[in-house]
Amino acid sequence: MEQRSQWGTRAGFIMAAVGSAVGLGNIWRFPYVAYENGGGAFFIPYLFALLTAGIPILIMEFTIGHKYRGSAPLSFFRMKGKGAEWLGWWGIFVSFVISTYYAVIIAWAMKYTIYSLNMAWGDDTGGFLFGSVLNLADTPGEVGGLVPGVLIPLILVWAIAFIILLAGVKRGIELANRIFIPTLVVVFLLVVIRAVTLDGALLGLDAFFKPDLSKLANSQVWVAAYGHIFFSLSIAFAIMITYSSYLPKKSDITNNAFITGFANSGFELLAGIGVFAALGFMAAQANTSVAEVASAGVGLAFVVFPKIINEMPGMNGLFGVLFFLSLVLAGLTSLISICETYIAGISEKFNISRTKSVLFGVGLAAVISLLFATRGGLYFLDVADYFINQFGVAAIGLVEVFLIVWVFKKLRVFEDHANEISDIQVGPLWRICLRFITPVVLGYMMFDLLRINIFKLHETDNGNYEGYSDAFIMSTGWMVALFAIVMAIIFTVMKWNKKTTDSTDFDNR
Repeated sequence: MEQRSQWGTRAGFIMAAVGSAVGLGNIWRFPYVAYENGGGAFFIPYLFALLTAGIPILIMEFTIGHKYRGSAPLSFFRMKGKGAEWLGWWGIFVSFVISTYYAVIIAWAMKYTIYSLNMAWGDDTGGFLFGSVLNLADTPGEVGGLVPGVLIPLILVWAIAFIILLAGVKRGIELANRIFIPTLVVVFLLVVIRAVTLDGALLGLDAFFKPDLSKLANSQVWVAAYGHIFFSLSIAFAIMITYSSYLPKKSDITNNAFITGFANSGFELLAGIGVFAALGFMAAQANTSVAEVASAGVGLAFVVFPKIINEMPGMNGLFGVLFFLSLVLAGLTSLISICETYIAGISEKFNISRTKSVLFGVGLAAVISLLFATRGGLYFLDVADYFINQFGVAAIGLVEVFLIVWVFKKLRVFEDHANEISDIQVGPLWRICLRFITPVVLGYMMFDLLRINIFKLHETDNGNYEGYSDAFIMSTGWMVALFAIVMAIIFTVMKWNKKTTDSTDFDNR
């Protein structure tokens, strides 16, 4: 089993932490969330959420991993025995589910990088995606056969992940991030520079930054800010706990958390500028408003952006290659981080080699991901993503903060540990954020989500998410969310190898 303190340098850890946060979703999720919630005014609740929830929880999770020196389940076990261990496994199985479909989106981005060379999608970009690329089934819930055009790049994605993860933390993950992250920043900077020089770019930037201060009176805008910060920083995925467990014993925890949080936010702002400058160009070409061309989710990346690339006055193919290559790089860094959570957990729980853990954990994820490479894959992906994020990540965050603060009462212990080795000291404000602000906001989010989904308050004919049938929502949505909890309990019941759970008093080291 690998020894701890495996990052070669502090920069290697920060790059890996930022890489796990800067994922595919940040490129298309943040710009749309900001636009829909007040434009420039959204940056006020966004920054407030970052400082009162995002960075405080990052500090807490960095401290947990660094202090207890283990994967999420082992760290929680060392903190409070099996009464806390299940929380670590819950996060790991949420990450496992996410990795199975996340790899497929990266595979799409790989294909579109090649398509960009000759703009193979033509004029009907929506029809090309859903027809030619995905060969989408007519009915949600229908599996259909495997789509070769998705399967081949998916195999390549998993092959890259296998190679990097088998190489270990220092020689694999850290080295990959030292290559991927700088390359991603350079590539996306080129995308943004090209986007802001397009005719109509100012129209898009005005839509993105123009503040609608009236939105600040809407509680849902503040909840949206907290929700986005929570998801974008990879909190409650078990990633940050796992990564920080590899830090040397004398590591500046709070400084690392601030750098990770602000680096992620900086990339999101850059993404917003690039995306809305391009949308402004498209709106100007179509002689319409930005609101008419703005879109959320995969439609923005794989339908709207190809349209924008078609209309560009020059360097169309190069712009497309750079944009989709940035999606691939962002996706790979996040996928590797997500997989590392269950690799470390399985290896430590059963005291098996990293190689065996990678072959079993990542191999199983790769096999399951084939479901999302079928003709019905997009429907399964859409529902699984919604339910595992809303009732997995958000729920874990709420439970994690509540148990640590109010039940296990570890906040003072973590404060002392972080302050002992950090330049930036945490104190009363940090405790207030974790004791009151974060639990209240996350609690309200969960209440609202349960209210909407249980009482079918979605704005669709049958009240279900995206109008899917009850059977499909139950089998693919709720069952996936419950799967993570059930598997967490099963793995918690299993015994630890005695070599892993030593008798060290980690609270009094």
